[in-house]
Amino acid sequence: MNQTDKAKAFTELHRKGDPVVLYNIWDAGSAKAVAEAGAKALATGSWSVAAANGYGDGQEIPMLQLVDIARAIVAATDLPVSIDFEGGYAEDAEAAALNVARVVDAGAVGINFEDQVVGGSGLYALEAQAARIKAIRAMADARGVPFFINARTDLFLKVSDPARHPPLVEEAIERGAAYAEAGASGFFVPGLSNPDLIGRVCEAVGLPVNIMMRQGVPDVKTLAGLGVGRVSYGPGPYRAMIEWLKGEASGVYQRG
Repeated sequence: MNQTDKAKAFTELHRKGDPVVLYNIWDAGSAKAVAEAGAKALATGSWSVAAANGYGDGQEIPMLQLVDIARAIVAATDLPVSIDFEGGYAEDAEAAALNVARVVDAGAVGINFEDQVVGGSGLYALEAQAARIKAIRAMADARGVPFFINARTDLFLKVSDPARHPPLVEEAIERGAAYAEAGASGFFVPGLSNPDLIGRVCEAVGLPVNIMMRQGVPDVKTLAGLGVGRVSYGPGPYRAMIEWLKGEASGVYQRG
């Protein structure tokens, strides 16, 4: 498949009630392993990519290095690839769109694009983030690629206690609607774990909703029943791999 075909196939995998499952990767080697395990599509997690290259999360990895990693992942398999591009490495809408163009040109078919102010505090105002999404959509359309913009809100990650999440749901729904109107393809709500609240968001937002697996989050079957359209694993796979590696190495050195 060419890039356009892959982008269309990736979009079609996002079905409410029958979510695409993305076991997040960080380089070409992990991409091949997950592809061979039976994945239908691939997606990076920003934390994992940064850690695998010696950086912290939060756009610390240089953008051009990230684009090179994206290009290597795309070349490693025939599957559609989505790249976690955090906040687009720019605050200005047009500058962010130009940066995302590099990811498109690397062959990826989608991005995660978050509304927190990376390196700052809080979230972008709804109108400002919608304008950033709109600029990215216009850029992708001009290239003829039905690019999947997975619009992420950090509302729930900013409040770590799940007991304090219910009052945030209405704002999340408002953001989801605005991001959809601006041209987003999916709505990512990492940090949200309460089944009732997940169901409310899925029902109210027209876009396929992405839930990230973490402690306290229901299993995939339950999430499907709530109407979720995408399930991802964030930094979990990388952290599990590193713990396994430490264990294996410890065994070697202790025996020695």
